[in-house]
Amino acid sequence: MASAGGAKSIKKKQKRPFIKQKVKLFRANEPLLSVFMWGINHTINELSHVNVPVMLMPDDFKAFSKVRVDNHLFNKENMPSHFKVKEYCPLVFRNLRERFDVDEQEYMNSLTREQPSDQDSPGRSGARFLHSSDHLFVIKTLVSEEVEQMHHILKQYHQFIVERHAQTLLPQYLGMYRVTVNDTETYLVVMRNIFSPRLEIHRKYDLKGSTVDRQASDKEKTKDLPTFKDNDFVNDGVMIYIGEEAKERQLNILEADVKFLSGSKLMDYSLLVGIHDCEKAEQDAKIQEEADEENGVLESDDSAGSGAGIPTPPDSPGPRAMTLSFDGDIDPKFEIYGIKSTEACPKSEIYFIAMIDILTHYGVKKRTAQAAKTVKHGAGAEISTVKPEQYGRRFLEFVAKCIQ
Repeated sequence: MASAGGAKSIKKKQKRPFIKQKVKLFRANEPLLSVFMWGINHTINELSHVNVPVMLMPDDFKAFSKVRVDNHLFNKENMPSHFKVKEYCPLVFRNLRERFDVDEQEYMNSLTREQPSDQDSPGRSGARFLHSSDHLFVIKTLVSEEVEQMHHILKQYHQFIVERHAQTLLPQYLGMYRVTVNDTETYLVVMRNIFSPRLEIHRKYDLKGSTVDRQASDKEKTKDLPTFKDNDFVNDGVMIYIGEEAKERQLNILEADVKFLSGSKLMDYSLLVGIHDCEKAEQDAKIQEEADEENGVLESDDSAGSGAGIPTPPDSPGPRAMTLSFDGDIDPKFEIYGIKSTEACPKSEIYFIAMIDILTHYGVKKRTAQAAKTVKHGAGAEISTVKPEQYGRRFLEFVAKCIQ
């Protein structure tokens, strides 16, 4: 009997190595990002077991999924012991991802393969912006009022996306979450990146159609890629050369988008314009190639430098946009918002145009701000804080003048 018992215990010892947890390691330089990555992985896996409904019901727009983890022992050097993850309206955002042609597995992998990297935030809101490691998605922190506003417009937004067959320049909202670490709640929304993951943006403008206080500050201008504004756009003599046909198509889409926003009493949104200078990109590529040859760097090193399978040092920068090759043709997968310049343009450019910051409601706070600015600058001044309908009209008029 003793020998049988001994054999049993040996058997147990032999089994132990096979109980190893095959769980992803969510390495990040801060607990918030580790938990966010864990949460994306968890919520997408959970959703994969939920049948896709024939149609969304009213309750789906109020629903949420919530998970609380206590005494989390696995991967404890990267993950906190206690945290909570809440996903808002899971079925609605899954449906939106499908309509925006975002694959569930790709969405999960983009956001969890490596930690998202911080990007510069030019706005006054203090919101934090991050890129997924492949630069396909942008993650933005929200304040509670914006979360409330998102809930308020989500049903109408979804309906609009359905009716327009996703032909819109509005932000492509793909998921909204609340992450709680050390009793601190952080709200996050995931959106499609407006810019291409493989083309460098050489100049960037945030346009509202307003002229009061609408120029980049001296501090902003010192950045590697400053965000310029309306007055800068006009003073620089910039024009978006895309031709009459593309202009008409873009303005038709914008008119429908603005009508939706005005009807939802939303304002203070912007048109983000990114310009890729093809000639400058070619020159930079040649200089880089020559430098690589001098330093004995082989082209095949790029694939090794992508970070696949190699733990990324916490403070290392995210992958550069140049790691994906570009043959001169716009790929709808990477250049969703990309439009090539016409021959009328003095130089070859690719424009990226879409709307941002649409969650500002024209409420008491904005009406008070409008009154204060009107007193300061006069009734005829083109201030950014005006009624949604007036804001929309002025916005469209300004954009129409910027494109030819």
